[in-house]
Amino acid sequence: MSRIGKQPIPIPSGVEVKIGADVVEVKGPKGSLSTPVEACLNYEMADGHVVLTRKNETRQASAQHGLRRTLLANCIEGVSKGYSKTLEVIGVGFKVAVKGSSIELAVGFSHPVVVDLPTGLEAKAEGNKLTVSGADKQLVGEFAASIRRIRKPEPYKGKGIKYENEQIRRKAGKSAGK
Repeated sequence: MSRIGKQPIPIPSGVEVKIGADVVEVKGPKGSLSTPVEACLNYEMADGHVVLTRKNETRQASAQHGLRRTLLANCIEGVSKGYSKTLEVIGVGFKVAVKGSSIELAVGFSHPVVVDLPTGLEAKAEGNKLTVSGADKQLVGEFAASIRRIRKPEPYKGKGIKYENEQIRRKAGKSAGK
């Protein structure tokens, strides 16, 4: 039995959960999200909680039990609190700026790199830090990873775009002359 799947999901105040035939829709102050319903699971709402139970003990049902519970919990937390990732731009002359619905990065290329924000996300730049936030956990993480991919941190000087709490493994440079 899945330990994660057995836990009930509390529904905070201001969040509305509607269980349909093929999707579970979640609406809250930060927006609305939906996640697909798995056919081998039962979705039940009881006194401010959502509980997922298996219809049968097949391998697929046990594999989906914890996954679907976590996806639904992420939707509920996203529309109530939201998610955010903070990136740091490190390097001499490296800058980040948010202009309308796009992010402009000056990270050592001959031209500034302009990245458009997907719908549902917002970005804020303070100095050399860029904070990407939104209701969808998967979209926030994927967009932050695509920003980081533009200029990964290199191991010698540490220049590049890195997550705020990421540790870069540094390498020693060339050895001094004999």
